[in-house]
Amino acid sequence: MSVQNYQAYQQNSVQTASPGELTLMLYNGCIKFIKFAQQAIDKKDIEAKNANIQKAQNIMRELMITLDPEVSITNEIMPLYDFINQQLIQANTNNDEQALSTALKFVTDFRDTWKEVVKKTRQQQFGNGASV
Repeated sequence: MSVQNYQAYQQNSVQTASPGELTLMLYNGCIKFIKFAQQAIDKKDIEAKNANIQKAQNIMRELMITLDPEVSITNEIMPLYDFINQQLIQANTNNDEQALSTALKFVTDFRDTWKEVVKKTRQQQFGNGASV
C-alpha cells in the first residue's frame, strides 16, 4: 500500500468513525506516543522523548475538553486524566521512566475499558456480528 493510499485510508477512517471510535483512536494514539517516548528515553534521545510526550499530552488535553460536564462520571474521570497529564509532565521534565509507565498503565486501562464500551454499543446497535 502506498503512503498516499494509507493516508487516504486513515483520513477516511477518522471521518467515518463514531464518537466512541474516535475516543478509542485517541487512546490508541496516546499509548503509541508514550511507548515512543519510552524508547526515546532508553536511547537517550531527549528531543524525541519531548516531542512524543507532548503529543501524548495534547491527546490527554483533547480527551479532557471533550468530557461532558453534565455527565456525572466526568467528575470521576477528570481527576484521573489530570493525574495522567501530571505524570507525563513529570516524565518529560525529569526523564522519569516510572511516571511514564504509570501514565501508560492508566491510559491502557482507559482504552481497554472504552474498547469494551464500543463493542457493547455496536452489539446493541447491530447485533453480535460487530467487533472492534
